Amino acid sequence: MPRCAWCSDDPLYIDYHDSEWGVPTRNPQVLFEFLVLEGAQAGLSWITVLRKRERYRQVLFGFDPTRLAQMTDAEIDERMLDAGIIRNRRKLEAARRNAQLWLELDDPVGWLWSFVGGEPKVNHFESINQVPAVTAEAEAMSRALKKAGFGFVGPTICYAYMQACGMVMDHTTDCDRYPALARVPAST
Repeated sequence: MPRCAWCSDDPLYIDYHDSEWGVPTRNPQVLFEFLVLEGAQAGLSWITVLRKRERYRQVLFGFDPTRLAQMTDAEIDERMLDAGIIRNRRKLEAARRNAQLWLELDDPVGWLWSFVGGEPKVNHFESINQVPAVTAEAEAMSRALKKAGFGFVGPTICYAYMQACGMVMDHTTDCDRYPALARVPAST
């Protein structure tokens, strides 16, 4: 099966590419999980995060924002000893703070999707070289999230987030996933 050029032969990466990346979601749990994971990725490769994802799910309460928002400093200290996750105190503190802020939003799903006009933006790139690292929409999302107090939400992280959640569809035209995702509506 032809895939996007960024997808390696790692089975975890292949599964992510084939079943999640670029698939539009409006599921608040999934959107929140990706917000935390994309922040954890800052400065690292996505495959590093994917390999630690299951452990993150275990130690960050299944990405339940209500429980994560209540995570104590002692619990953060405990997680700093866990080699199964990325041990970065600032990222863990940001995950807790982002959970708190997420819970304060009236409609986090609608708000995040508003940066692409509420519908997936389908791109028609022929090559990975055409796929941008940042767009005006990602810059706007980053500014708004930072203004609201969120951390680890720079424009590059926000664009990767938009790609992961299917707000933008950047599978290249030669990828097997392109035809189906070029016409799929956002799911719930």
